[in-house]
Amino acid sequence: MKHTVLHDTAKLGQSVWLDTISRDLILSGGLARWMEKGIAGVTTNPAIFEAAIAKTSDYDEEIRKMAGEGKTVSEIYEILTLQEVGAAADIMKPVYESSGGLDGYVSLEVNPLLASDFDSTVSEAKRLFAALNRPNVMIKIPATPEGVRAIETVVSAGVNVNATLIFSDAAASQYASVAEAYVRGLEARAKAGETLKVASVASVFVSRVDGVVDKMLAEKDRGGLQGKIAVDGARLTYQRFKDIFSTPAWKALEGKGAQVQRPLWASTGTKNPAYSDVLYVETLIGPDTVNTVPPATLSAYLDHGRVALTVEDDLEGAKRRMAELPDLGIDLKAVCDSLLEGGVEGFNTAFRTLLKAIETKAS
Repeated sequence: MKHTVLHDTAKLGQSVWLDTISRDLILSGGLARWMEKGIAGVTTNPAIFEAAIAKTSDYDEEIRKMAGEGKTVSEIYEILTLQEVGAAADIMKPVYESSGGLDGYVSLEVNPLLASDFDSTVSEAKRLFAALNRPNVMIKIPATPEGVRAIETVVSAGVNVNATLIFSDAAASQYASVAEAYVRGLEARAKAGETLKVASVASVFVSRVDGVVDKMLAEKDRGGLQGKIAVDGARLTYQRFKDIFSTPAWKALEGKGAQVQRPLWASTGTKNPAYSDVLYVETLIGPDTVNTVPPATLSAYLDHGRVALTVEDDLEGAKRRMAELPDLGIDLKAVCDSLLEGGVEGFNTAFRTLLKAIETKAS
């Protein structure tokens, strides 16, 4: 097996996961080849499945066959996504086993249309986790207020969770609510005498913050701050992570077998061509973290990525830059709230488009 920068990154405590899935990737051996290069997990979302199912012909024959059997569009969607996530999880199982359950996970998102429905999110998460019936899958739940409540509940039920669509303001308030929900879920399990072998990550979306804030900074003629705020927010989130998972209450859970809910850096492809194509990978490397990376960015990182402990670099500068934003009239929390709302709606749109494409292919 050829040594890559992904193996070097892992030595510093960060796991790199692949942010895509498709039938071709699985059947062609592509996922297995990524594993050989050091990939330790897979994430999916409704937009990724839309690209895989709606924009290729790979599933057309199977869709027509299931439609002929009388299955509904929603049933076909679920069968296909469970099938792909299950197959990917089976391929990743050796990573899960060799890492002692730290890595090797594949994530599947609950129906994004349920993001504001606590009860339905809980029941859907439990049902999908049971249907997949594999220890190395995670169910993705958007970190809306209702989603955060659902995360606590499903963790207490023993479901592995990927909390998604987290955006970092200066206080990392949304992230903290997710991490604390995870801790409460484990505390409920401990009180009930249940095993604490539950895995979770908190997916903090990075580049989208710069996508919005950079435009505001340009209007304020503060170009020197551009391309920094997203990384600053993630680094300050990492400090909240260290605080939450070092308390006596957490240490008590850890002593009973609990593992930390690792921050996972998501949306780490570089959108601005003026920035390094590995900006959101190189700057956020550190212990107990995950970075889920789209294929193009991953190839760039393998080609010319530099590996170093960076997630705690320039923390004073990060605090200083964050403190400047209110003086410039930039409300970062409002930006993050808007990004969460837009992220949920974006996944809803992709989900609806995917269902419509399945309906068309089925006819």
